[in-house]
Amino acid sequence: MSHKTVLGVDIGGSHITAAMVDLETKTIVPGTQARAHVNAQGTVQEVVEAWAAVIQKALGARAAAETKLGVSMPGPFDYEEGICLFQNQDKYDCLYSLNVKELLASQLKSKPENIKLSNDAGCFLTGEVFGGAAKGASSAIGITLGTGLGSATLQHGIAGDADLWRAPFKDGIAEDYLSTRACVQAYKRLSGKRVKDVKALAALYARDADAREVFREFAENLALFLAPYLRDLEPEVVIIGGNIANAWELFVPATVRNLASMGLHVPIKKAALAEEAALIGAASYWHAEQPVLRDSKR
Repeated sequence: MSHKTVLGVDIGGSHITAAMVDLETKTIVPGTQARAHVNAQGTVQEVVEAWAAVIQKALGARAAAETKLGVSMPGPFDYEEGICLFQNQDKYDCLYSLNVKELLASQLKSKPENIKLSNDAGCFLTGEVFGGAAKGASSAIGITLGTGLGSATLQHGIAGDADLWRAPFKDGIAEDYLSTRACVQAYKRLSGKRVKDVKALAALYARDADAREVFREFAENLALFLAPYLRDLEPEVVIIGGNIANAWELFVPATVRNLASMGLHVPIKKAALAEEAALIGAASYWHAEQPVLRDSKR
């Protein structure tokens, strides 16, 4: 192993988190974690500066030019070349067709070769396999529910992006029904009212029948979405993470019941490492003994 500590970075549709990761213990270095909201509709300069500010904070006195970065990034993205392919997804449209490795390296006064970009769902599941809820599993499905829908599979100890966000589902694709956007739109359809996000929707659950209906529909859709993959892949466990997983009790028990009604009884577990899973998974790409992840361009 050539680098004992690497900066792990998790870039989401509305935030960035970064922390130093000890690749020997596969844990976050205490006191190094930094996080901030990012305006995903901002300009290229605004987005890259926001990312760099959090990275610099996590680095502390370390020089970016002398530190390797493992970055977890949602798709669609050409991870090897560093080219952003987001378009009409309500996130980072300003970066479409641009080389994010070069932009970030320039802002940090580092080199593109010091940055490894990887799929966020693959990073998430890899982190959970290393030391989280999927530890010891040889097969698993990982789902991240947030601004978008992330998915990964672990088969024979090898993790990789499952690329299911765009899988045909009902009248569109899976992400149309299993994302923050889907929940917010469903509540608007039912109530005529707007909510900011799923956290706000969860706060209404106890007193608002429309909010409860949104979560009921979400659980039904999640079960219908998972069912064919559970039959085909027969995973030992399903790991669910992402911001929507914070509302676990409002939709996962119902999802489990819906799956059981279809004769499917695979354990569903909440991600144990939370955001740390993606950070550890992203950093692990610099680890000499990391699992080999399948290449993916989503």
